[in-house]
Amino acid sequence: MTEDKTPDQTAPQPAPEGQLAKTFEPAAIEARWYAHWEQSGLFRPARPDAVPFTIVNPPPNVTGSLHIGHALDNTLQDIVIRYERLRGKDALWVVGTDHAGIATQMVVERQLEARQDKRTNYTREQFIDKVWEWKAESGGTITGQLRRLGCSMDWSREQFTMDPHFTTAVVKVFVDLYNQGLIYRDKRLVNWDPKLKTAISDLEVETREIKGSFWHFRYPLADGITLANGADHIVVATTRPETMLADMAVAVNADDPRYQSVIGKFIEQPITGRRIPIVADEHADPELGSGAVKITPGHDFNDFEVGKRAGFKPADMLNMFDAEAKVVQTSDGLIPADFVGIDRFDARAQVVAQMKALGRLVTFSVTAKDGEVTEKDAEDRTIQTPFGDRGGVVIEPWLTDQWYVDAATLAQPPLQAVRDGRIEIVPKTWEKTFFNWMENIQPWCVSRQLWWGHRIPAWYGFDLRPDDSGTNGKTWVGHPDECTVFVATTFDDAKAQAEAFLKQIGDDHSEIIEAADKAEAIEQWNDIQRPIYSIWQDSDVLDTWFSSALWPFATLGWPQSSPSTCDGEGDRAAGVVEGHSTQAAPPSSLRAATSPSQVDGENLLARHYPNDLLISGFDILFFWDARMAMQGMHFMRDQNGEGVPPWKRLYLHGLVRAADGQKMSKSKGNVVDPLVLIDQFGADALRFFMAAMESQGRDVKMDERRVEGYRNFATKLWNAARFCQSNGISASSTLAAPDATLAVNKWIIGEVVDTLAELDKAMADLRFDAAANAIYHFVWDQFCDWYIELIKGAFDDETKAVAGWVLDQILVMLHPFMPFVTEELWHALGERDSELIVARWPEPGAAVDAAAKVEVEWLISLVGNLRGAKAELGIAPGAKLEAYLPEPSEATRAIISRNTGAIDRLARLSAIHFAPAPDGAAMQVGAGDANLIVPLDGVIDIAAEKARLTKALATSEKERDNIAKRLDNPAFVEKAKPEAIDKARADHAGHAAEATRLAAALARLG
Repeated sequence: MTEDKTPDQTAPQPAPEGQLAKTFEPAAIEARWYAHWEQSGLFRPARPDAVPFTIVNPPPNVTGSLHIGHALDNTLQDIVIRYERLRGKDALWVVGTDHAGIATQMVVERQLEARQDKRTNYTREQFIDKVWEWKAESGGTITGQLRRLGCSMDWSREQFTMDPHFTTAVVKVFVDLYNQGLIYRDKRLVNWDPKLKTAISDLEVETREIKGSFWHFRYPLADGITLANGADHIVVATTRPETMLADMAVAVNADDPRYQSVIGKFIEQPITGRRIPIVADEHADPELGSGAVKITPGHDFNDFEVGKRAGFKPADMLNMFDAEAKVVQTSDGLIPADFVGIDRFDARAQVVAQMKALGRLVTFSVTAKDGEVTEKDAEDRTIQTPFGDRGGVVIEPWLTDQWYVDAATLAQPPLQAVRDGRIEIVPKTWEKTFFNWMENIQPWCVSRQLWWGHRIPAWYGFDLRPDDSGTNGKTWVGHPDECTVFVATTFDDAKAQAEAFLKQIGDDHSEIIEAADKAEAIEQWNDIQRPIYSIWQDSDVLDTWFSSALWPFATLGWPQSSPSTCDGEGDRAAGVVEGHSTQAAPPSSLRAATSPSQVDGENLLARHYPNDLLISGFDILFFWDARMAMQGMHFMRDQNGEGVPPWKRLYLHGLVRAADGQKMSKSKGNVVDPLVLIDQFGADALRFFMAAMESQGRDVKMDERRVEGYRNFATKLWNAARFCQSNGISASSTLAAPDATLAVNKWIIGEVVDTLAELDKAMADLRFDAAANAIYHFVWDQFCDWYIELIKGAFDDETKAVAGWVLDQILVMLHPFMPFVTEELWHALGERDSELIVARWPEPGAAVDAAAKVEVEWLISLVGNLRGAKAELGIAPGAKLEAYLPEPSEATRAIISRNTGAIDRLARLSAIHFAPAPDGAAMQVGAGDANLIVPLDGVIDIAAEKARLTKALATSEKERDNIAKRLDNPAFVEKAKPEAIDKARADHAGHAAEATRLAAALARLG
């Protein structure tokens, strides 16, 4: 069972003279073997003729550290890649980290703040240099922690989403999509973080329940009109009164008879005096409140859509906040001066106070328990409030100019790929969610107001038209904000576009230069000493999800014409023109630290795209997985021009939750650190726990006791290997099963065959729990508990050969789950041609021997049932007994005759008589088709034992029935905490099982 490749370096020795230590200590083993695997290049051995198998890791944030979700996600990936590597495939696990725009910029800014410094004291380039310095010094924490987990990633090709070769891909994708009309600039509402002063994605918004208020206001009808009931106002309600400073309409339902006569009329907003129309829209529900809704399209997502339906262009929608959520004057100049410059929440209080002073606030009478009546200005409400997960402040819907991707168009090919099976989603139940989101997808905002990240490759120049005034023949059209955009991969390309633009309007003389920003461009423009045309690059950067969406193909060298050379200085040059960078390139002093290793001249893209599998948490299905599918199918096409999905299968796992099922969070104090668990129990134990608990479609509940149990499992295997080693059992020299004549050896070979089939099926189905349980039960039950017991004292050459072969099969099959202990044992058992990590997957070349299986399972059944019966009746385990079997079948008689020694040693039966049993108390023990009778006279006090069992049975039945009554009580089930109900059910099951066991014991006594 060896791999053709022999590593250049000598494998580390597991112990002096090859003898296993008495105690299994994982820490030293893990550090030693991981370093050896990586240094020897064994995470991707040279297999140019093998079938390729490829996965990519969801790139963790470069600022991050290993959390329990990473541990689950990366353990599952490592199990798959080690499994496929053992099966002889050219298994590539692409690894890297994400530059994490907001998170990384925050880390560096906090460092500056600690030194009483700030970002704005530096130029953009100087600050970016500081980020690269931080990345070189501290940005590799999580990659070291992934190594501790045992992840066999191809670190020689480690990627970073800000590496120049990757930036080249990002810039090309942006420019191509823009030229194809699939990226555009638009004025829309975004989630705005006033603390970070940037747009953020939905993923970065967390909703919290906040105690708040619900105010009702009277908006006066204009021009003396009234409602049908004579009222001269309409009542509107809001949780955000400050936004009325930018109200543009009041919406009512067209079918609401109260307001039909005033649709198309106007309201005069009390504070601003702004005349706003009453519009008909289904957003207004006649059954809710007054049935009328104030519409502020520049500061509410629903209102934005109502405003568009009402005919307001986004460019005309009023904006009342600046980037810090302080009040600014609207374009119509109607906000009173005393509001301008104050914070949004101060503005809220001031609006309420002024509306109350104007008599426009609707108050409420509240009666206390003692009958006292008080007036309140607002209703108390629990409000679902959006917060930025990093800035920690309330998110403001804000109307800004941003860059958007036409996600609806890009979503069509992935939708079809899932429908026709080119992308298989596992579990299949996630397909419905995928379809629902992708079919209703909204434009994707990809711009962020940061310095760290991929700078948007767009330059702006003032829109021009010929002017006969004689002043350089140039004039702005309308306003300096009206600009022409030049989207290009480099400044030189943008300059060429600007030249073409100037020629189009008849200007062949202006010099084109680059300004730092718009303000500098205006200064240059006003310099009439020479004809110049200034262009400046967009200051925004791209959302990190935009770049990570290219992960499956940009990491393999795309878009270079020779994707096999996806790094090095040549790639850097491809993305940078001297002095004019479209990216945040690292300083030259840091280039070696950020450059991936050279690729060995192979065409990675052609060989490893599409990837075979993506393993991902379901929580990033839309933010990452779906976007990879969109970008991959748009840019990677086959010979017929059809989009090629980035992977063939998408496996979505659940979350790791606390033991009580709650979501882990620092605020709850229930976060589990996987590194602490590794320190306590070893990486193998944690990995096996993750696999065994990963059941498709369900979250994983953290259970430290089970992790400890799998550490005990590793120890059991260690002790079994020590036992084999001490009895002359060593490494096998054959891939196929050895010849066997003894039933016990035929049986264990058959168990290997069955386990291997079960394991392969589970892995094919991505049933990690089933795969882990298959190898667990084979190792613990069949091999350690029974096979070793059955062969004790009978170590002939055949048995030694079979036992060594079976132990080898165990180490190989278990290796994907527990790589460290298996590699250590692999070498401890004898000389090897290769490390276990690159050994060959089992090929027993044998079948299950049905007769041997029946014989050994009969023996196991006898021993197990007899031991259980002794325990039930309080008989010492070592007590020797005799049994009677009056009319055995020929098959049973033959089994007994061939296994008398094992029956005596394991079942402690000195004899089995093929005759009727003597009269008297006896117990009956089943095995196969036989029912053995074991006399008990003189063995135990029958009367006393019956009394003991009867009393214990009554106690268990009483406890069982009492708990059953509690569970049948609706009041208990409705009011008790979930954990109390779970405990009650567990207790009931325990007492019920004990009652059954005791009843069976009494029945044995007759």
